[in-house]
Amino acid sequence: MEFTDALVMGKPLWMWVIFMTVVVVLLALDLGLFHRKAREIGVKESLLLSAFYITIGLAFGAWVWVNIGPASGKEYLTGFLVEKTLSMDNIFIMSVIFSYFGIPRIYQHRVLFYGILGVIVLRGIVIGIGAWLVASFHWVLYIFALLLIFTGIKMLFTSDEEPDIEENFALKAMRRVLRITPKLHEQHFFVRLPDDKTGAIMTWVTPLFVAMIMIEIVDVIFALDSIPAIFAITTDTFVVYTSNIFAILGLRALYFALAAVVDRFSYLKPALAIILVFIGSKIFVADLAGWEKFPSTISLGVTVALIAGGILYSLWRTQTEPKDGPHDGKMHDTHVGDADGRHISR
Repeated sequence: MEFTDALVMGKPLWMWVIFMTVVVVLLALDLGLFHRKAREIGVKESLLLSAFYITIGLAFGAWVWVNIGPASGKEYLTGFLVEKTLSMDNIFIMSVIFSYFGIPRIYQHRVLFYGILGVIVLRGIVIGIGAWLVASFHWVLYIFALLLIFTGIKMLFTSDEEPDIEENFALKAMRRVLRITPKLHEQHFFVRLPDDKTGAIMTWVTPLFVAMIMIEIVDVIFALDSIPAIFAITTDTFVVYTSNIFAILGLRALYFALAAVVDRFSYLKPALAIILVFIGSKIFVADLAGWEKFPSTISLGVTVALIAGGILYSLWRTQTEPKDGPHDGKMHDTHVGDADGRHISR
């Protein structure tokens, strides 16, 4: 057996090499070609980049379909769509974090780009743990399924509330252990400045770095929903990880197009809640019906129908609604410092 045919988590090494090569090329193009210099990304460019990333993600799904099988291809597409939809809430939280720290749009891409590097690693760790749990204890799938059903029902009956960043535990912890500058220093994450008390030159972190860490933490929290969802769709680690990463890769580009109009998709949440309940119920339905596995064609079809219905209903219901309230389509830049009572330095 050739070295490239050696199995890594159930799939030949060459498949993982192809996947990682595509990801590295995309990241290199993003940083080295598309966004070499800090600049503001417009809605048109954001939509074009989003379409590009979605096309790449779907093309990889077609590759999975051809090389692994139609069932795996459908499971990949289902996972890709579910993760994309779950990312809508992620975009809203990103908007709140950027607004709180007063991060201008010109520097937001830098935070999101380096954030995605952390996401690739963190999601890999979480998925690896999940795969080990499922392989070692099959009943964990039932725990994941019940968690999804509970989460979906909770989403149906709870209203959206803007998170209180000021009282966030992670932010309070960073304030205690890090020297944080009271204002931005262009696109730098770290700066060398004199200490307030001793005058000695010390390394400080900027609000840009704190915002990036907060977004990483948010992604880990959201992974607690999305990872059980994809494992309820398939236990193939390769399909789980690749569908997750390709869905997330385009999140940065999608953010700049949707952050200002995220309220237009407010009625997508009930559709997503029903999807989570549906995905969580599949394992129980399959057991009751005596199936070895819930049909992937039905799973993909129901997911597509619910997402499309949620998007169309949202656009129809919000087209005439007044744009006032906490999220009116504008990025609310706030100033970080004593002026608004939120001085973030130690």
